[in-house]
Amino acid sequence: MSNRFDILDTPLAGLQVMQRKPIGDSRGYLERLYCTNELQTLAMGKHIAQINHTLTASRGTVRGMHFQRPPHAEIKFVSCLRGEVFDVAVDLRDNSPTFLRWHAEVLSADNHKTLVIPEGFAHGFQTLTDNCEMLYFHTHTYQPEGEGGLNAQDPRLNIQWPLPVGEVSPRDAGHPFLDKNFFGLTL
Repeated sequence: MSNRFDILDTPLAGLQVMQRKPIGDSRGYLERLYCTNELQTLAMGKHIAQINHTLTASRGTVRGMHFQRPPHAEIKFVSCLRGEVFDVAVDLRDNSPTFLRWHAEVLSADNHKTLVIPEGFAHGFQTLTDNCEMLYFHTHTYQPEGEGGLNAQDPRLNIQWPLPVGEVSPRDAGHPFLDKNFFGLTL
């Protein structure tokens, strides 16, 4: 692909890890977070429409599991710029062989990884350190009418959070558990 990124597959088709390769010297480093020319295959020909930045103050906090329903579905490029997080994506694509399976990657300022989350996946994370800063590149702008969420502690998902779950927003805690009538997202 390029000498600035290595692209690694995960066990869930379409979910990939982008390993950024900083160029450094005694002063520090320069790191490319995104390049349209080099990453159009990952972005499926779509353009970055929105960039979000979050700060999560306390270790153990869980944010998510969020997704956008079609026609507002999005690809997300998720990076951790400070601290360390356990970043999780859940396959919600109907008829997918990995439907409702999850995969996690540790993202940190030190490991220079980006999780590339395709349309049809929910996303969330748990902070492994205090004061975690995350940067998200989205291929679609946020649309409240397309917003969806899963409960991060849903036993049907069985996400194995590495720490006891600490703070969770009232909105995220209020997402119901999945019932037998949830058949996924049709893209």
